[in-house]
Amino acid sequence: MSKATFQALGTGDGWASDRRGHSAFLFKLEDSTLLLDCGEPVSRRLRAAGVQPDDLDGIVLSHLHCDHVGGFFMLMQGFWLDQRTRDLAVHLPAEGVEPVRRMLDAAYIFEELMACALNFEPLQSSTSFQVGGITVTPHLTTHLDQLKTTFGEKYPAGFEAFSFVLENANTRIAHSADIGGLEDLKVLLTQPVDLLVCELAHVEPDELFAYLKDQPEGHIGQVAFTHLSRPYRADLEGMQAQAAAALGDLPHTFLNDGDVITL
Repeated sequence: MSKATFQALGTGDGWASDRRGHSAFLFKLEDSTLLLDCGEPVSRRLRAAGVQPDDLDGIVLSHLHCDHVGGFFMLMQGFWLDQRTRDLAVHLPAEGVEPVRRMLDAAYIFEELMACALNFEPLQSSTSFQVGGITVTPHLTTHLDQLKTTFGEKYPAGFEAFSFVLENANTRIAHSADIGGLEDLKVLLTQPVDLLVCELAHVEPDELFAYLKDQPEGHIGQVAFTHLSRPYRADLEGMQAQAAAALGDLPHTFLNDGDVITL
């Protein structure tokens, strides 16, 4: 029996697509289930995957770009209407805690209507937390650094974006979420991983493939590419051929919505 599964619920980028949802990923390690990011239409994709309202042990939001959180409020409305009963921890950048609470109130999803408590937990880089039996370690990335440089004086935002390591006694998974460059991957790969889920929208493919190929043999069990930008999706076969030539025998796949990887 499988000890761990990963399901891609949404593999698109910031542009709307008729074939891909926005970023949302379901991780099941042993008896624990974690939802990482809530790009729309996450509620519909969870239902299609057979996930019931009380099945999720926790939600993690990597950053506050709409393609990663746009489905969150609809999901909370569903938990209200379906009367989820288990208290739910939502781990997210600190700058989002109060705005998310206010948006829930603005959408009339009042805490008094919920059958469960929503506990919003600010992410802290390199500080691990538990989601059921899954140990999650967030790492701050440079994804929003350019926006901070350009707009930081005008807008009092935290400009926080995180990548993650998810693990238990048997499985270790690295999830890049959105990064700013290859340097953001280094902290995820300080130890061997069974699976690296890696975005392919904010890095140069040839540089990424070369970096992954240079890792010690067996250091990465397999790579799953997601979040392909529109230009790369336009020539997906060409991108797949480039990856195959560069990565050699390193197992890898380009994710589509609904794909499941069993570890």
